[in-house]
Amino acid sequence: MFKVEDFQNYGKEHFETCVASATSVQHGLQAIASAYGDYTKKSFEDTKSFVEKLSGVKSLDKAMEAQTDFARSAYETFVAESQKIAGLYSDLAKQAFKPVETVVSKFTPAAQ
Repeated sequence: MFKVEDFQNYGKEHFETCVASATSVQHGLQAIASAYGDYTKKSFEDTKSFVEKLSGVKSLDKAMEAQTDFARSAYETFVAESQKIAGLYSDLAKQAFKPVETVVSKFTPAAQ
């Protein structure tokens, strides 16, 4: 027999799941935006520091050394921050699909 209460509970459960999912996605997007902002700020400060250092250099050898150090540092920072941001995207995807996994698992028969 179909009960109205069962239908209401089912709808309420899915609504709460959607709200929780939206909240976790929002937090994930905020973390990604914050990571991009932090990287941009660090990159700007590093570039500013490099330009100041380069303006005080008196020989070509020192200028090339400073440029090489800056390029190496910028590349290492880029790789590290890219990996960090990729991890945040991966976490966001897992969080976004967790409610779908829950719903599917309810309707999928158990493996024998």
